[in-house]
Amino acid sequence: MTDQRGRFLVVEGIDGCGKTTQLERLVEWLPSSGLMPDGAALVQTREPGGTPLGQALRQLLLHPPEASAPGVVAELLLYAADRAQHVERVIRPALERGDWVVSDRFAGSTLAYQGYGRQLDRDLIQQLEQIATGGLQPDATVWLALPLQTSLARRAHQTNDRIEAAGEAFLQRVCDGFGALAAARNWWTIDADQEADAVALQIQSRLQVAFALEN
Repeated sequence: MTDQRGRFLVVEGIDGCGKTTQLERLVEWLPSSGLMPDGAALVQTREPGGTPLGQALRQLLLHPPEASAPGVVAELLLYAADRAQHVERVIRPALERGDWVVSDRFAGSTLAYQGYGRQLDRDLIQQLEQIATGGLQPDATVWLALPLQTSLARRAHQTNDRIEAAGEAFLQRVCDGFGALAAARNWWTIDADQEADAVALQIQSRLQVAFALEN
């Protein structure tokens, strides 16, 4: 435990953008980066599924039995429930301990997928975000920007989950939504259509610039 509040980092993007690889690189690099204060631990988590409740909700959201598939409004509310539990039980306590949290997705994904993709009321989604997070915002969000066709090519031999199976028009709206959110929320936009090492180095450079002066 440290006397400083921890830092909350999020990686966003469509499936196939390299989030898993870059999260692994980030979790490996951060503890020896000199950015984290002595005594701070690193917590790696994800949405949906960052808590035991979230794991059950993840199954319902992504791989439900056919008769249990949620409608679009129920889907939105399940994501909000997952996030509320995630913030209350994992993220906020870690930050209060002075630990750093790295999450695979956060509230931006709900706006991209349910707001832009499903075309639900984005004002309503932002109200739910405020309720679920209690106003908690990431200290930095990395958007791994990738054209949809490149994402589809990378995932050509993978099985789609229920969300990714919604079709190309839906996924293009999601991509456009991520772009709009990145501009509006000052996310760090990283070109994901390059070698993984180059992507990792750009993320590390942005983190060093943003947080090195704090330590």
